[in-house]
Amino acid sequence: MERDDIGGLLARVALRDRNAFSLLYGRISAKLFAICIRMLKDRGEAEEALQDVFVKIWHKAGSYTGDGANAYPWLCAIVRYHCIDRLRARRPQGEDIEAAIDLADLAPDPEQHAMLRSEGGRIDTCLEALDPDRALAVRQAYVEGLSYQELADHFAVPLNTMRTWLRRSLLKLRECMDEHA
Repeated sequence: MERDDIGGLLARVALRDRNAFSLLYGRISAKLFAICIRMLKDRGEAEEALQDVFVKIWHKAGSYTGDGANAYPWLCAIVRYHCIDRLRARRPQGEDIEAAIDLADLAPDPEQHAMLRSEGGRIDTCLEALDPDRALAVRQAYVEGLSYQELADHFAVPLNTMRTWLRRSLLKLRECMDEHA
């Protein structure tokens, strides 16, 4: 595929030469389709986009003013911009600002915030009542998200021992929380 050929075909398409349009399609459709697929990541949408692009090429061929060497990049730009427009159209449109006024605020109100702080203080107090290794294991498991195996490795204990530590520690925490309720 010579780039000069594409420029020549594009010039003939500008004159509404259907044979030239067919030849142009045959020579570059696969490469333009690859761009569509790469950008849109959906074969069906890429096929529709390619069809739309060739309609644009048919209508805009007369606006191409470059030499033959620049024809292929010009066509690629048409494809890219068309795909970008499709991607933008996929994004959900923002809500009307008036509709946002009616949205509930899901953040805790001051009373709930005070209760959460109090609850956090009770949890901290109960964690302090545990053996320091057990308290650290509970924090790392349930706050930091470490797995049982990671904890067992960290504390150099067997996996079943770590499970027992955590189960017994949680039972002690529950008893302590019930006492301080």
